[in-house]
Amino acid sequence: MKSSTTARMPSGGALTIGLCLVVALLEGLDLQSTGVAAPRMAAEFHLAVAQLGWAFGIGALGLLPGAAIGGRLADRIGRKRVLMASVALFGLFSIATTQVWDLQSLLIVRFLTGLGLGAAMPNLIALCAEAAPAERRGVAVGAMYCGMPFGAALAAVIGIVSPGDAGWRHIFYVGGIGPLLTLPLLALFLKESTQFVTTSGHVRSGVAQALWKEGRAGTTLALWTSYLGTLIVLYFLMNWLPSMVVSRGLTRVQASVVQMMFNIGGGIGAIVIAGLMDRIGKRPVVVGMYVGIAGALLALAGATGSVSMTCGGLLAGLFLVGGQSVLYALAGAAYPTHVRGTGVGAAVAVGRVGSMVGPLIAGQLLALGQSASMLVLSSIPLIIIAAVGALTLAANLTRIAHDVPDPSRALRTESI
Repeated sequence: MKSSTTARMPSGGALTIGLCLVVALLEGLDLQSTGVAAPRMAAEFHLAVAQLGWAFGIGALGLLPGAAIGGRLADRIGRKRVLMASVALFGLFSIATTQVWDLQSLLIVRFLTGLGLGAAMPNLIALCAEAAPAERRGVAVGAMYCGMPFGAALAAVIGIVSPGDAGWRHIFYVGGIGPLLTLPLLALFLKESTQFVTTSGHVRSGVAQALWKEGRAGTTLALWTSYLGTLIVLYFLMNWLPSMVVSRGLTRVQASVVQMMFNIGGGIGAIVIAGLMDRIGKRPVVVGMYVGIAGALLALAGATGSVSMTCGGLLAGLFLVGGQSVLYALAGAAYPTHVRGTGVGAAVAVGRVGSMVGPLIAGQLLALGQSASMLVLSSIPLIIIAAVGALTLAANLTRIAHDVPDPSRALRTESI
């Protein structure tokens, strides 16, 4: 009886997760927009392959300080306020992307867009992790994160139906207007985390150092390792997959279809894999998802026709994007409430280093004549390293689950 009570969703939790899902969908759309628009942007602005790599990488560069600052501010002034500010920021600069006129203006605007996008994610994770009981935290974070790949799939659909070489601007109009229309909903209906409000009186000096104290150093290092390795590969594929498909003789429409299937697979994986973690445990899910990632990369590297590329993209999205939702859920469980925003933000920021490095290095190597298949195969060692970090993290969380419980658990149980 007690377990069923504690597993019940707190009041307003479902609404919080639903609103966060909408924001994640819009964020996924904007993150994918540059990759979908890249071929037509390159034609209009006469960009070389290496310059496209910078266009991809600069947005990811903005994600890094955005995540770190957004997570830190979440523990200081609240998750809701920071989330609303970040949504406004990436919405405005997504619209501004439609007005760029050369590579330099594109880089500036995408960097500023990345600041807003980066600040949103740690707050989305913290809100969802704190809106659900610990027994359902994986499902809650996975349900939110599935919006990212579905939003990216929506960007691919917009790219397909947008006519002409100038049609790439439609993606950024949708990616900008949507967040601005969402702001009133967040202001009216999104409740601040009860756990944050309860702990808001705690002394918050030295919060960053708390990530390395009380036995958390190993957990923090393992979390950062898993994020870095996984996001290098994830963002390499998110940004370069359409161009890779075109380079193999397929059409832009076929490239958009492959990208869409990549993100649909990711949306399915985000819900299913994170949900499995709540049911069968962390370790078997982590092992299965990284084996799946390696197998999907092998399939994608060996694909030649449209059908095999589409299947490879679907599997890669299923395990890569779905696996990322597991890492986000693990991050939400790794830290207590008063440092959760800071801890998750720091991990996301480290992961953003990978999201910047992956597309940039890939662009340089492709410009030097390396094949797309070779790049995909060479990413498998990174996945192995990330898997070791994730397994270490899962083991640490299992070991300390009963020794260092989240102090908000008792409050959450009492409030139900």
